[in-house]
Amino acid sequence: MGQRVAVLGAGPMGLAAAYELTKAGHSVTLYERDQRIGGMSASFDFDGMKIERYYHFICATDQTLFDYLEEFGISDKLRWRETKMGFFYRGRLYRWGTPLALLRFPGLDLVSKIRYAVHIMHVKRITDWRALDRVPVTEWLQRWIGRRAYDTLWRPLFHYKFYEYRDALSAAWLGTRIRRVALSRKNMFVERLGYLKGGSDTLLDAIEEKLRALGCRICLDAQITRVVSQDSTVKGVQVYGKFVPYDRVVSTIPLPYLTRLMPDGPADERRKIEAIRNIGVVCVCLKLRHPFSENFWTNINDPAIAIPGLVEYSNLAPLPSTVIYAPYYMPQTHEKYGRPMEAFIEETVGYLQRMRPDFDRTDILAANAFRYEFAQTVCTPRFFEQLPPMQSACRGLFVADTSHYYPEDRSISESMRIGKRLAGLVGGSHA
Repeated sequence: MGQRVAVLGAGPMGLAAAYELTKAGHSVTLYERDQRIGGMSASFDFDGMKIERYYHFICATDQTLFDYLEEFGISDKLRWRETKMGFFYRGRLYRWGTPLALLRFPGLDLVSKIRYAVHIMHVKRITDWRALDRVPVTEWLQRWIGRRAYDTLWRPLFHYKFYEYRDALSAAWLGTRIRRVALSRKNMFVERLGYLKGGSDTLLDAIEEKLRALGCRICLDAQITRVVSQDSTVKGVQVYGKFVPYDRVVSTIPLPYLTRLMPDGPADERRKIEAIRNIGVVCVCLKLRHPFSENFWTNINDPAIAIPGLVEYSNLAPLPSTVIYAPYYMPQTHEKYGRPMEAFIEETVGYLQRMRPDFDRTDILAANAFRYEFAQTVCTPRFFEQLPPMQSACRGLFVADTSHYYPEDRSISESMRIGKRLAGLVGGSHA
């Protein structure tokens, strides 16, 4: 017999959960506080061009996404493209991401280069991350590639993404990211990444159409003010100023938001959630008249530039204009985090001029920026043990957010995999 289910959050995780539950015969209502579905994969009108607020790319390992594309009949929208990487190191842009580029890079000695290459090959073969879950990432990297290579290649990236948490990360967290991109390569010399023709909207439109056809109710601009429980059992949600009863509640919103909606939730789960730290992001998006570089991804290690890298998205997905993303990751407590968006945009322009002295700011056609407070979980050693359970001790409540990707990389595919898993837990639960 079908249950009345409320799904909170209409990002890819919530959409997948709602789709699987509706398909299984449950009566599902999907609540989203934004005015459109998609979460971090949603797009915006960028001076007449539709583009995602935060960059996404597809790797060859993203099987859950491929399965949904097939199910929705849009596999023909998947495109693959050979992409390039760069490394801006001490005032100069170098090629990166190939054996030849590694050999030519002046920032490492030969022994460090060999150790770096061996480490990448080792990580590609790892399938069980439980052992590395217990290992600090700094210790792991320095053991494999040495102190000099760590300081050159990884320390600045960790610093400008995690700041005071840079040495508090699990090796498993980084290893899966290295592996995902490495296994997506066409060969040792060619990087290959994917995108959807029409952007993530292609997927979002398809799943929304399926949901509505199956009878799922989608409520946008819907601010849930409370998840109501009694005697450790979910009873429903408070929304639009009234109580709506449900048999099950599936939450895919950031866990810290959920604790605010459930002040009387299970104490042990609350303690776990409150112990998890998250990094925020301000993502600057620039639309340029001309290409800035040939690279999709450029890592940065330069004392004058306080971001870990640039993403020139138009070098992956063909667009009418060049689009560059500049992500400013930092804890929400950082003094820069709350600055006006214009300050981040101006800082980015200065970095572009640092990287290319001939860059003319009149080349900028449009600029925008977006802020999100839960962009990256700080995945510390033994993070498996720190995660709250997806099936809560409060009966009828099922929860997950991006921290449950661990140790896997953030991606639309991983989000939908967790959403499908949540739906399976609901289907396997008993009153």
